[in-house]
Parts: sequence; C-alpha cells; structure tokens
Amino acid sequence: MLPAVTLAMPGAVLVAQVLSRSLLAELAEPYVRTARAKGAGRARVQLGHALRNASLPALTVVGVLAGQLTANAVVVENVFSRHGLGRVTGDAVTVRDIPVVQGVVVLGALVFVLVNLLVDLAYPLLDRRIVLSSRRRPV
Repeated sequence: MLPAVTLAMPGAVLVAQVLSRSLLAELAEPYVRTARAKGAGRARVQLGHALRNASLPALTVVGVLAGQLTANAVVVENVFSRHGLGRVTGDAVTVRDIPVVQGVVVLGALVFVLVNLLVDLAYPLLDRRIVLSSRRRPV
C-alpha cells in the first residue's frame, strides 16, 4: 500500500490545491450570487454550479499528471523493491535493452495521449459553453 500512496499523494495534493483555488474563484463569480438569490441552497450552488466550472483546471492537471506517474513509478518501484513497469524500465536502462526502453516510452506516450484525449472530450460535458466543432451552428 505504501508504494501506491507514495505515487498518488503528490498528484492528489496538486489536484486538490488547483481545485480549491479554482472553486474559490468560481464562488466569487456573479452567477453564484444570482443562483443564491433565486433560492438555491448552498450545497446546490457549490456542487451543481461552481464545482462543475471549477473542475476544468483540475481535470487539466490530471491529464498532465498521467505522464509523471510513469516516470515516478521507476523510482518508487526500485525503492520499494516492487516488480512492475517501473522496475522493468529501470532494469532495461541499466542493461541498455533498447527495444524494451522504446516499448515503455511508446506505451507511456500512448497512455499520455489517451488520457489527454479523454480530458479534452470531457470538457464539453462539464462546461456547456465549450462546444465541439461538429455541433457548432453556422452564424
């Protein structure tokens, strides 16, 4: 459990910090006052309105952290003597096994691209002001 916590903690702290700052900025927006004036409760305003818009920067950070997770796994798996992709990468670099290193790099790049694609596709679901180009109506 300790290697998983070691890998997850720095990313979780960063996402929480970005989400907290973004949520505070969204709660200062005029639409929050309007929703409160219309009678929406505090939980509805924070969860339904502000959190939805505040989650976009945090979601972006999650996409960037996907690439760092692979790099951090090399160190964490060697420190905790765990067998996994990070350990295989470290051993392949040590013995100069180029095909394995290339395979791990390609796999890491593929995961990074797919996670960022999912992040980009989730944007219109969270913020309705963002429209995909195929849905855009002619002006």
